[in-house]
Amino acid sequence: MSQGCHEHVRIAIVTESFLPTLNGVTTSVCRVLDCLAAQGGHEVLVVCPGPAPSNYLGFAVKTVPSVTVRAFRVGLPTKQLEQILLQFAPDVVHAASPFGLGARALAAARNLAIPSVAIYQTDMPSYVAQHGGVLGDFAHRTSWRWVRHLHSLADLTLAPSSAATAELAEHGVPRVALWGRGVDTSQFDATLKADPQVAVLRRRLAPNGEVIVGYVGRLAPEKELHRLEEIADLPGISIAIVGEGPDRDDLERLLPNAHFLGRQEGATLARSYASFDVFVHTGTKETFGQTLQEAMASGLPVVAPAAGGPLDIVKPGVTGLLFDPSAPGALRRSVGSLVADEAMRERMGASAVRKVADRSWAGMTDKLLDYYGHVTRPAWARAA
Repeated sequence: MSQGCHEHVRIAIVTESFLPTLNGVTTSVCRVLDCLAAQGGHEVLVVCPGPAPSNYLGFAVKTVPSVTVRAFRVGLPTKQLEQILLQFAPDVVHAASPFGLGARALAAARNLAIPSVAIYQTDMPSYVAQHGGVLGDFAHRTSWRWVRHLHSLADLTLAPSSAATAELAEHGVPRVALWGRGVDTSQFDATLKADPQVAVLRRRLAPNGEVIVGYVGRLAPEKELHRLEEIADLPGISIAIVGEGPDRDDLERLLPNAHFLGRQEGATLARSYASFDVFVHTGTKETFGQTLQEAMASGLPVVAPAAGGPLDIVKPGVTGLLFDPSAPGALRRSVGSLVADEAMRERMGASAVRKVADRSWAGMTDKLLDYYGHVTRPAWARAA
């Protein structure tokens, strides 16, 4: 069904993260809201941890009490949520990356007989295992039990990649379908490579004409950035890292010659992508890999682990290279081959632009509205 052909819908989006916090969940929610606003006619209420803006593009934002855990604002799953949903009376509840607040929303939706869609975005069991210390394995198993329980409350779970879909099915999560993520090709654009500000940044990052190998994302254990040590002494490269997080100090010690550019957004972020020659991603537990799409739209060949979300995004030998994360030196060999071959970089970068050209957020939001339509039809029956 094409954009604009959907009936107007009342949607309650309950999200574990929203502005001013910037991460993948916030970005996805905001892009969906952008597209819903552009279509017009839809009524949307956003429920999120406070503090947050009171509205977004004219859509009301309702905050719930929150606490800070490891620098994240975490919404408290109180009974207030059921009252909010009862008062708004949505056609569908959209739970964005549910874990605590979203789980409460899905339970409330079931109690109130409101159809619901859960968006699986964060591999929380792996995140918990990595932060769980000696209790890591136990925490991982417990987290999967929780994920299975909360997603069983939803009428439909949407996973962003075939790897994530298979993993959810393997852990007994019912009613799973595939819903990818869009990329803003008007913001992330290979033509920015000719921007004078990009030229200035390139001279700063690579004063001697080095090949710039860049990373964008959170600087945290689950991103496995320690793997970059493999390429730190590759001759003729300059490593540039965009992002902030709890691992920054450790990474600065591990990679003393890397350029740490801090957290960026908007045009500044787009220019940073455009200044890179190669994009590298190191995490093996990504359910999707949005920065890979942004890098590809920026005309970059990408190097990523042959695991999880990147398997759907990167076409090896065409738009980039996938390395075996269990093989020592595999990342170094992949990056090194691109560093040594400018023609290959240019060929893959051009292919990458073509690959993501049709992955607009408008199209993804249209598909999401189709899924809303599935669960709100009277004939839809939630399987046991």
